[in-house]
Amino acid sequence: MDNALGDFLRARRELVTPAEAGLSPGHGLRRVPGLRREEVATLAGISVEYYLRLEQGRDRNPSAQVIDSLARVLQLDAEGTAYLTSLARPKPRRGPTQPDERVPAGLDLLLQTLNVPALVFNKYSDVLAANRLARALSPDMVPGANRLRVLFTDQAAHEYNADWERYTATAVAHLRAQIGTETDDERLHALIGELSLKSERFRLLWARHDVRSAHDVTFRLRHPRVGALELLAEKFQVVGAGGLEALLLHAEPGTPSADALALLATLDVPS
Repeated sequence: MDNALGDFLRARRELVTPAEAGLSPGHGLRRVPGLRREEVATLAGISVEYYLRLEQGRDRNPSAQVIDSLARVLQLDAEGTAYLTSLARPKPRRGPTQPDERVPAGLDLLLQTLNVPALVFNKYSDVLAANRLARALSPDMVPGANRLRVLFTDQAAHEYNADWERYTATAVAHLRAQIGTETDDERLHALIGELSLKSERFRLLWARHDVRSAHDVTFRLRHPRVGALELLAEKFQVVGAGGLEALLLHAEPGTPSADALALLATLDVPS
């Protein structure tokens, strides 16, 4: 991850086709699936040599104008552009710190009183707390589980998630958005390395360098005891808790999913 800016530029240009960039396909065999380096440079109005230095990590401080031009050529949205900017303007490195991952007692108590599935997890997707309905809903919502590890390596999670392909793409893009430029995090490196070895799907998605916070997510699940559920997700940052997030899932009133969720609440769940 020493050349995060270059890795991001290379991955994103390979996802933009000449046609999408307004170029003719030209003649002969293209060795890259997307844009060539010289094409990106020309479209961005910079020299090929300068762009090559950026991609190879020999120049890591492009101007704001260059960043905006590259974002336009690479067809980045606002979040992708902000991520590119953060890579080009990295924060000073800090010494390793041990995050405080204790769930506030009041929040833990609140989870247990909610009548919808609710859980708290950290930036590595480790589940730190969950209420009874969350534990009954999905194998990746049990305290002690890592939601990414379960999602990509547990066949039960694959069968649970009716939208597994979309959900896995969303999860990896959200992970990149969460970690930002924290590329020297050893715990993160270990998780990414493990998932890359165990899951081809994760490896392919990580190589895309998609960056997107998971907002307005709908969970479509196939529960073995209550059937199909379509649940809306609400996420909240836990203020003052070092990157912890709370996730609440709920159904549209009067829908079959609401009925299934009510049935789920009546089932016995191991503590």
